[in-house]
Amino acid sequence: MVTTEEESYHVTTGDYHACLVLFCQLNVIIGEFGTDFTIMFSFESLLNSLETCVISEDHVQNKLRIFCDKLSQSSRSDVKRCKERCLDEAAQLLRQIPQTELVSLERNDLQLLVRLLISMQLQTVSISTACRKVDKMLQYLAKMDQELVYRETRQCLHSIIQTAQILSFEDLQRACMFLEDSMVGREVWRESHQYLLSKVSELFPVVLQQESHRDGPMCYIAVKLCLQIFQLLSTELAPLVWDREHQSPAVQNILQALMDIILGQCSNRDTRLLAGTTLAMLINMGSERKDATAAAWSLLQVAELEPWLLTVGGLRIRCSPVPGGDTVGRLAVSRGLLTCCRPHVLLSSYEDATDQCLLLKGLFPLVWALCEEKLECHYLAFEVLTLWLKRVKECLADIWKKRGVGLLSANSSLQQKLIDIVWTNAESPVYGVSEFVRCAFSLLLDIYKMDCENICDTEKTLYLCLLQRIIHLPWESKAKYYHLCSLLPYLGTDMVLDHYVDLPSHLLKCLSTNHLSPCGSELYKSLVQQQRRELENFKKSNNPTELDITHVWAKRWRPVLHEALTSDVTLLQNNSATHLLPCTFQVFPSAVTHLLASLDPLTPGHLHAWASIMSTYRATTGCSPWALQDSSIRQTLQLALGSADDKVRLAALNLLCCSPKTKDSPTTEEVTIMREFIPQNLNCESSPFRQHFQASVKKFLVRIRDGCLALVRGQKGKNKQESPRLGRTQDLLQQGIDFVEWLSHLPYSYLAPGHSYQRKKTVLLLLSAVLDTCTDTWSPDKKKGQPPANIASLISCARQNGRWDFFNRAKQLVLISCLEDSTNEIRELSAGILLRFFPNSFPDDVGAVLLRRTKQLLSSPRVQEAQMGALMMKVLLLKSAKQPEGCSQSSTDDVNSYEKSEASCRVRQLVKELQEHYHTAKADMMLAAKTKPIHGIVGALHRCVIESPLHICDTLDHSMVREVLLLLENISLLLLGVLFGDLSGSATDQDAPPSFCDMGNAISSLIAQTSVGDRIHDDDDDDDEECVLLSEEHSLILTCCWVSLKDIGIFLGSLVEKLLTDSNKCILEKEDLIRTSIIFKNILLKCRHWGAVEGSCVGFTKFCASLLSSNNQEFIYIDIDIDIESLQVVQCPPSTSVTRRAAGLPMLILCVVSAEEASKSRPLLARSMETLLDTAKMPLPDDWDQTLDLPQVCAVHTLQALVRGSGLGGAVLQFAPAVAILSLTLLSSPCWAMRNAALQLYSSLSSRMLGQRPSIEDSGPAQNSMSPSAFFLHYPGLQPFLLGELKGAAEVLEGHPDEAKLHLQPSLYPILTLLAQLQPGVQDSAMTLSDFLPPLVQLSTSPIYCVRVMVCKALVAMTPPTEYRNILIKLTAQLPRQQERCRHNQLHGQLMQIRAFVERTLSTDSASSSSLTDVVTKVEESLWLLTEAQRCPLVRAVYLEVAESLRGLCSETYLSYICDTLMHDLHTPQEGLQVGLSSFHQRAISFLCADPQWAHQVWDSFSAGSSDLKLSLVMWLVDGQRSQPSTLKEVIMSVLQLNLRETMLSHSIVYRRTFLTALALVMDEGDSTSIQQPAQTAALQEPVLSECLDLLLRDLEEVGSGPEFLSHVLCAASLLLSKGLESSVKESMTLLWCNILECYRSPDAPEVLRLASADALCVAGVPLMSQYRTLPSIMIRLINTGLYLLQDQNQQVRAKAAGFTSMLQHVRAREGRVSAYHMQVNQAVPSLLDLLLEEFSDLPETLEVLLSHLPQSDIKSIIRDATETGFSTLYEQDEANVFAEPSVMSAQVLPYLLQMTEKHPQSSALAQSLSMWVEQSAAHVCDCLELCKNLLPAESFTNTWLSLLLEPRFHSTLCGLFSKAAFLLRLLKNSNNAQSFCDPSSLHKSLQEVLFRLSQNGVYFPTVITAALAEVLPCD
Repeated sequence: MVTTEEESYHVTTGDYHACLVLFCQLNVIIGEFGTDFTIMFSFESLLNSLETCVISEDHVQNKLRIFCDKLSQSSRSDVKRCKERCLDEAAQLLRQIPQTELVSLERNDLQLLVRLLISMQLQTVSISTACRKVDKMLQYLAKMDQELVYRETRQCLHSIIQTAQILSFEDLQRACMFLEDSMVGREVWRESHQYLLSKVSELFPVVLQQESHRDGPMCYIAVKLCLQIFQLLSTELAPLVWDREHQSPAVQNILQALMDIILGQCSNRDTRLLAGTTLAMLINMGSERKDATAAAWSLLQVAELEPWLLTVGGLRIRCSPVPGGDTVGRLAVSRGLLTCCRPHVLLSSYEDATDQCLLLKGLFPLVWALCEEKLECHYLAFEVLTLWLKRVKECLADIWKKRGVGLLSANSSLQQKLIDIVWTNAESPVYGVSEFVRCAFSLLLDIYKMDCENICDTEKTLYLCLLQRIIHLPWESKAKYYHLCSLLPYLGTDMVLDHYVDLPSHLLKCLSTNHLSPCGSELYKSLVQQQRRELENFKKSNNPTELDITHVWAKRWRPVLHEALTSDVTLLQNNSATHLLPCTFQVFPSAVTHLLASLDPLTPGHLHAWASIMSTYRATTGCSPWALQDSSIRQTLQLALGSADDKVRLAALNLLCCSPKTKDSPTTEEVTIMREFIPQNLNCESSPFRQHFQASVKKFLVRIRDGCLALVRGQKGKNKQESPRLGRTQDLLQQGIDFVEWLSHLPYSYLAPGHSYQRKKTVLLLLSAVLDTCTDTWSPDKKKGQPPANIASLISCARQNGRWDFFNRAKQLVLISCLEDSTNEIRELSAGILLRFFPNSFPDDVGAVLLRRTKQLLSSPRVQEAQMGALMMKVLLLKSAKQPEGCSQSSTDDVNSYEKSEASCRVRQLVKELQEHYHTAKADMMLAAKTKPIHGIVGALHRCVIESPLHICDTLDHSMVREVLLLLENISLLLLGVLFGDLSGSATDQDAPPSFCDMGNAISSLIAQTSVGDRIHDDDDDDDEECVLLSEEHSLILTCCWVSLKDIGIFLGSLVEKLLTDSNKCILEKEDLIRTSIIFKNILLKCRHWGAVEGSCVGFTKFCASLLSSNNQEFIYIDIDIDIESLQVVQCPPSTSVTRRAAGLPMLILCVVSAEEASKSRPLLARSMETLLDTAKMPLPDDWDQTLDLPQVCAVHTLQALVRGSGLGGAVLQFAPAVAILSLTLLSSPCWAMRNAALQLYSSLSSRMLGQRPSIEDSGPAQNSMSPSAFFLHYPGLQPFLLGELKGAAEVLEGHPDEAKLHLQPSLYPILTLLAQLQPGVQDSAMTLSDFLPPLVQLSTSPIYCVRVMVCKALVAMTPPTEYRNILIKLTAQLPRQQERCRHNQLHGQLMQIRAFVERTLSTDSASSSSLTDVVTKVEESLWLLTEAQRCPLVRAVYLEVAESLRGLCSETYLSYICDTLMHDLHTPQEGLQVGLSSFHQRAISFLCADPQWAHQVWDSFSAGSSDLKLSLVMWLVDGQRSQPSTLKEVIMSVLQLNLRETMLSHSIVYRRTFLTALALVMDEGDSTSIQQPAQTAALQEPVLSECLDLLLRDLEEVGSGPEFLSHVLCAASLLLSKGLESSVKESMTLLWCNILECYRSPDAPEVLRLASADALCVAGVPLMSQYRTLPSIMIRLINTGLYLLQDQNQQVRAKAAGFTSMLQHVRAREGRVSAYHMQVNQAVPSLLDLLLEEFSDLPETLEVLLSHLPQSDIKSIIRDATETGFSTLYEQDEANVFAEPSVMSAQVLPYLLQMTEKHPQSSALAQSLSMWVEQSAAHVCDCLELCKNLLPAESFTNTWLSLLLEPRFHSTLCGLFSKAAFLLRLLKNSNNAQSFCDPSSLHKSLQEVLFRLSQNGVYFPTVITAALAEVLPCD
């Protein structure tokens, strides 16, 4: 009898003895019949019985009761880390019980305890660490009664093996666990090994017969059990294998099964590999060397294709390879032998060949062949190669003895093969191969070193040969740097750097390229570490100091790091700070002084370097940075913390926050700086900044927490005599507690609607950091970062002081309001914080209001609102303490069961609501789309059933699941019927989806039917008008359909996955899964909307993966049938389009094949690829219709989907050659759709084959990282095909020179594009690619221009570096003389090839100019190609490019002649239109302007040039050619200014726009974000300047011009305005210019004009404010414009407005620096406000500006709008400026308004304005406060108040209201005259009451506002 938990407390002693008798009887039964231990003794029954025993006895009852509770908690928990934590605590409790007390227990009591632990062990069978923890507890009990523990364990294990049943999966798991993780269990198995072997041998035939068992986890764990038996019970098993008298048939059968698995009967790759290891472990048990050796050699027959015999000791079995088997068998055998065999086996000889051994003669040919083959298991092959090298190194001494000579002697075949393998696979596209190659290369070098030492070879020539080979690799090769890392220890840093002079520059290039930065930083780390080791060895003999050692480092590397850290390239800057600095300080800590010595923080780029160095130094070394410099470090730190650059601020923040010791409490200064820094960085747009910001603040909080904990512990041990120290400790403790309190309160001020997404996201991250760090919430999903065990003492200390009330009602309401935020991230973060940290249930009034609101949102047609409702339903489900109506709850004491039952009731109600939505849609689709749109409820079901941690799936029965599936099927059919236009569902039987036109017509018909009789007929004039926009009704229905279908697909896939994998029981039947598959197929095949298809694919992939991983073979066949049916649809005759981008057939097949396990052979993928390839190759029918999709086209589109699918990864690469050949062949198809599909397929396949390539942001090369030799090594089947296509195209060009031929070969250009993307500069040692060069050279004569261009790139990529010079000499020798006839196409292609090879040759830094002397001579001799004798401008242009590439090597005479010729051509009038002339002119201008002397001549003749020449010149300026000497800039500026008037009168818009852009670029030094002062140059003459400015301003006033043109005009006008003008003229024009800026600063203005306004402020604002100090109105208007632009939505606009502020500060400070310090945007606003009050505090205009930035909304209208309910439109209109935050601006303006109240006595005008404002605003402020007072809920939470909390304008209006109230109170206080308009005491009383009630109901204000109100309100 097992009692419940409550009843157990009332059990009498007699009942207890009766229980003991019952258990003794059960023991007898179990001993006789071997009943399953887990059936007879469940954990719950044993626990209840033990608790009964503990309660009935007096001894050790408390300790054992707590022990049982911990075991119970572990049993109930589903999280691994929670289980282990509870077991650790239980073990600790058990060890605390003395053995004497445990011995005193009754034997039956101890028996219960042992059984309980064994039962616990069986529960945790899949968690090895937990099993070992329980086993340690059993070992502790075994010290008291070993026989009892052994007997109970044996009884449990015998219940597994002593039965007639076949072992189940659970039995195998338990057997493995007791073998591996239980000491007692291992001994029991040792005794019963015969029974265990017998059961396993009986199991294998059964497992291998069924595919689901054979390829699933059943077979794997059976093999794993065999491995453990062979490994742990080897002593007992050895006689059964090697002793012929004791041979066991069971072992023979196991051996046969293992070989069958290895040879391919099982398709699971992991199982086959494990079987190979298991078999090798069996061989390793050989007691006699000969037997083990013979078995190992016998096993190498695995490579045979015919049947063979395997002999292992006395066992002989027949091995039959599976026909068409792969190479996994060879991998498994070689891997197993190398892993398990002892050295004597690996060194054994075959028969009489004593000089050979298994390792070299037997295994190496096998391993080498595996690495040479192109197979899917390349990763495993190189893993085996690495294992082989490790074993060779281990056995090297014995190999020398056996061979008598060195292993890797010079030019040996073994050495050459190994080096070739390493070289050709160093950059393999197969994941993980390159890492194994690196390891293999290191092992090879180490073996070579040992080999040389053995034969006394001191030269070691291989190292230098390899170094030279590495140096000649292109710098873009990733393998170059990893090879150097491996080679470095054997050569030393000096030798490497002396031979490889360009290494530092190449490292900087690597760090400038994303995919090369890891290898570059790894090499630098290896270099400095090796340098340190060498210097340490030198130190032992010469005793240099640490400074001397660091000086050696600095001599080599300080300039490199300085260049990197101060570079303008962002990637180089970031990567050097992230990767180079840490390893530098780890190896050379004193390097910090050398790095800081060369920095000036006020120089651009140096501030980031300074902050990075300081923060990295502190984080790495732990040394305080404050001692490195004088007091200037604090000033520099403030500059860094206020910098506009996010990276600088983050580095400075990290300097404040990081410390290697977490107990290192922050100083008072650090805390103060953090209080200033955090509020200024809450609205940064950069997501990485937010993440790093949170991480840094969390480090700071950890330091505070751990430091305060140390102080709290220290206080307990201090006495009264230490009172002074105690006082300092108390201050530090209070400082830490107050900072956490301040930071925990800060986020709630900025979470109200109306704040920007950036600010909300940041403060939620900070709030999460506070709660993570400073609460006792334990997170089971985190390994690290858990709160300390004694955190409760600190929390108690803080709460005693009235601090750290993190979870009050008001804060909860704020987070609840965030659940309806417009962005998903804010909603998820808020929900996560509510669920994880806040109390387990909502208050009753809050819960009721939220439930009503949730139901309202779930019925909203807006997708976003429905998603809000779904999330809120999940939160309510997990937080609710009451049942929903209509559900009855049976009484139970198990809280977990109660929660599950309640959740199940909630789910049932959701299903009922979904049925209502379905019936409504069936009756009236239009009404359902508006009021019950289905997708909200489906989303809520997904949230509650799938994402809930309550395991609701376990509470669902089969009838419920079937009801849901049937309902979802009906809904999907209904929605598809709506899109088909047939609600009866008959149209959905066809496979082809309706077109978009058909869907639109169907929805329009449905709307028309719904609105019959209600439609108001328009006038006759409007009958023919057709609206191109979708109507509101159309959008409603379409959105309802596609979103609901998408959510159904996602939910179904997740539901099946949950029920099949995570649920404790499988309640799904085959019929249910077939129904689900039909739903998926209907959505994917019959809906064209991409949103629905894409969403459903997510769920369908989960569905297929769940089926394929199931142990039920019938479930697996469902997936196979889907694949077969889908392929049949592909092959069906054409009916309509099914493969367009928005159709789902390709995605359906992709989902099925992606669901296959990567460890298996992927039979579905292989069959699908084969079928699709065969279908695509089928010839087109004679009567094909190009309006319909053909099966061939469908197949190609599907192939493209498979190639692009990320879920397949590199699995499709094994089919790459066939697919590439197919796509290139199909480009010649007569069908346009086929050619289009083939081109898309080829493009996707090329990207997949070539592997990783640089991103767009990288400054690295355009080519991929794979060389031609590596490419054709991995795809050998492509080489003959591509070569044949190139030769065929080249042959077409052969013929008589006069014969005109234009033969198009569609595959040519794609092939050239592929070859051009390969990495150039890699030597082809085998010269296997030399055949590509002749056809590529020949193709340079192609009549197609783009082909000639691409041929050049392909030729450079395919040519080895050693051939560059030879090809150049050959090409230049073929250049024609002037008298010779030539074909222009051939000549053009020839010159392009010369240019490409010259640029490539000169780009290699090691190339000497002398090698190109012959080339330069030939080019100079062909100068006629630039003259008018050559009539083709394109040929002349490319010849000029060649000359420009060789400019540094050519003679001055030659260059002078070229310049004369170009100047003559530029000013010679051209007759007629010439193709390529404009390009030639651009190239000529570029060439001339590269020489300052000729550039002067070009620009001096600007006015006399033609319009085309002028346009070309200004375009040259705009294109970025601006790095010119200052004298040339002055000339250009003067020329542009002189021609400005003429330009403004020109009719060419293109010329005017380009000219103005060029003028702005020249006159404004620096880039567009520069804040340097404008260049002070000579101005135009006054009349001309005035006229030009007038023309520009007139253009700005006209509305006909476009925004982009106006932006250029505004910039030019601003530049001219900043120059000298007559004061009267200038003032009028300045006022007009200010009006224009105020117009363009509006959020409704185009972005380009707002950007131009900010530019205009930077250009002219500062000079004008300096000149018009006597006209404050202009200055105030400019400051106000700056304030508006600092709140702009565009980040660039804000940055430039901050630049304007920085320049103002720079000018006012009168600093001598050329450039100003660029401050952060959030610092610019107070800076401008400071300037406004400093200069104009006594002016009424200043008051007007300040008040204009307070929100002006009417609170009455806000309340009215918030309380209105009902549907308006499907989509909401966004605000013009979503970044502006009126609440934050109110807080920033308020302190300055309060300052204005102190200025009114000094100015009568200001006093009058203040008095007028009080008169106009006092009554309004008092009325609004009274309205707020009446609105606030008195006690309970209401719907109205929730609506107000969600209103975006409500919080900002309140902030404005309270800012005005504070301003009003201050005025009333300072002015007696103002008190006549308002009573200060009544206003004060209203403010106090409203503030208090708002703070209790979820309204928080910024600290500035609350502080201002506290200051103006007198204390009671």
